[in-house]
Amino acid sequence: MRKGLWILRPVFILAAGGAGYTMALMLNKYYKDAHDAAPVTALTVPLKSVNPLLIGGFCILLAGIVIFIDFVFTKKSLASVVAIVFGTIVGLILALLAGQIVRIAPVPPEWMEPLQIIIIVIFCYLGISIVLQTREDFRFVIPYVQFRREPRGRRPLILDTSVIIDGRVADIMDTGLVDNALVVPESVLQELQTIADSSDRLKRARGRRGLDMLQKLQSNPRVEVRLHKPAPTEGTQQYDSVDAELIGVAKDIDGRIVTNDFNLVKLAILQGVEAINLNEVANALRPVVLPGEKIQVHLVKPGEEVGQGVGYLADGTMVVVEHGRDHVGEEVSLSVTSVLQTAAGRMIFGRLELERQGPSAEPSSS
Repeated sequence: MRKGLWILRPVFILAAGGAGYTMALMLNKYYKDAHDAAPVTALTVPLKSVNPLLIGGFCILLAGIVIFIDFVFTKKSLASVVAIVFGTIVGLILALLAGQIVRIAPVPPEWMEPLQIIIIVIFCYLGISIVLQTREDFRFVIPYVQFRREPRGRRPLILDTSVIIDGRVADIMDTGLVDNALVVPESVLQELQTIADSSDRLKRARGRRGLDMLQKLQSNPRVEVRLHKPAPTEGTQQYDSVDAELIGVAKDIDGRIVTNDFNLVKLAILQGVEAINLNEVANALRPVVLPGEKIQVHLVKPGEEVGQGVGYLADGTMVVVEHGRDHVGEEVSLSVTSVLQTAAGRMIFGRLELERQGPSAEPSSS
């Protein structure tokens, strides 16, 4: 595309110069024929010829100015161009109607033509301005007319490298709970490949897991996975990092970023892009445990405080049991005393049920 523009621009300049040169030759011929056909009188005004090279050079200059404007304003929108054309057509139609009204008005004849030109300019400006400001509402006023691409269905979810390697998003999509399309930018795919080719064994394993998770998502018939590759057109914005491209893609396609990176979430929100932290989703899906409820947990290690035992629920929630050190390695029943929500997750504190039964629960010695 860029190569074609560099070929088109010189051709346009040469064509403009040739058109100006040809037009000057035709004008000179017209002037000569008109001068030869005119009767020779004392009031005859001789028509002067024009310099073809001068006219051709002037047209080349105008073509250069047009190309310069096109080069400066590189970021163009087809929706804006269509809106301008549509607004111009609406303005011309309204100007034509207003011109007919002016013709029957008591206006001096010498003012008629300038007044119509002013009306055309005003109505064209108003038409373009109104359409540009209200173009998103035209699909409701005029059926099948819309000036920007509307996303079909739900907003797409843009995956970053960390959430693909994590793999939980593939499990979520397997449940059918989410039917949004998944978008993977090209830079994320390249980063996964770089990690998979790393000399570090741990990084290599993480990169290969990410590629496997991506392949699993693509093979899921319920999931639509799109690989987003920016078109190599002139003026395409170059991103200096993967995070910057994620935010840029989210703005372009009106999507939401899914990540495990807390800093990326904050950066996206600052730039007006919605971001979903998968860790927060996982915390929200954990079962609610209220003080006073009884739960079963397997104690796996002693706690930091004296006499404490620590276990974990199936979802990974840490459970701290008072006086549970002597029961490490056992499945115990406990009563929840409090629940603490931290940035790292949820912690449950409880007391052994044996202690609530008191001394009567212990066998009496004879």
